[in-house]
Amino acid sequence: MKKTKKMIRNLIVFILLIILTFYILLKGQDITDIFNILKGVKIQYILIAILCMCIYIMCEAINIGRTLKTLNEKSTVLGNIKYALIGFFFSGITPAASGGQPMQIYYMYKEKISVANSTLSLLINLSSIQIVTISIALISVIFNYKYLNTTLAIFFILGILLNASALTLLLIGIFSKKLSNKIINFIIELMKKLKIKNIEEKKTKLENEISKYQNSSEYIKNNRMIILKILLTTYIQFIAFYSVSYWVYRSFGLNEYNFIQILSIQSMLYATVSGIPLPGAVGVTEGGFIEIFKSVLPQNMISSAILLNRGINFYLLMLFSGIVTVINTLKKDVEKRRNIIYNKEDF
Repeated sequence: MKKTKKMIRNLIVFILLIILTFYILLKGQDITDIFNILKGVKIQYILIAILCMCIYIMCEAINIGRTLKTLNEKSTVLGNIKYALIGFFFSGITPAASGGQPMQIYYMYKEKISVANSTLSLLINLSSIQIVTISIALISVIFNYKYLNTTLAIFFILGILLNASALTLLLIGIFSKKLSNKIINFIIELMKKLKIKNIEEKKTKLENEISKYQNSSEYIKNNRMIILKILLTTYIQFIAFYSVSYWVYRSFGLNEYNFIQILSIQSMLYATVSGIPLPGAVGVTEGGFIEIFKSVLPQNMISSAILLNRGINFYLLMLFSGIVTVINTLKKDVEKRRNIIYNKEDF
């Protein structure tokens, strides 16, 4: 019940953020002009952008299935797509995308996939995502730093540092048991000084988490080719995701900037907002889009571009993944009740 209440609270905050964001975004704008511009977009480019988001989800599903298969876990293509969509939905409604992986593990557990193996699969996938997003953003900023004003530059550095810190901790947890224990002891001592309650319980939880990471070390050593394939698939995944902005740009009949330029600018935006712990980075992404793309898009088109870009690469997929999550939850609930009835009849 506590988890359900927390999820509902996160969903309410998420919806309120969307309402506030679009109120600020559209305040003082002529809505008729915005929709007239949207009516004139080239539909073929919008369809390509939607296809890119399908590729994004498929790549995640492929990576999940790839690791589960080598761990001798049974999963189907549709099942892996479902896990990817569930992860996207819960990441979107929780601060700093913190709810995605725990809920994926929960739904996998409900389908008889071991918690240890699902955790390992998602941990490797997360590490791959961190490597890809950091590397693309750092290469992009070398050629496109001029699009970042002072505020965006600060948030970009913060986003890179936070992602790099998360990646470093993941790698330490995976490859260095000794250093992991030192970090745990440091955290515990800090908790004691801050007089935090239930320290021993928290220490046990940290040690359990680290022990899960240690299992990854042997997996990576024994499956290096699989890890390389996961990394390559993740690069394809994020190139598809970032390219949505290019296809939206082309849908307005614009062609001054090429595919690589738009993709690299979008990768910088993603790195910039990724360090801000708001559900779905709602608000900051839209604000960042205006600042970073204002020299790329005509002023009269930028509001329409935000609606299309975020609509395709976030809100549309959030809606679809939310529907999939609800249907799956209701289906599991019906199956559970049916099993209870059958068990009573047998009794």
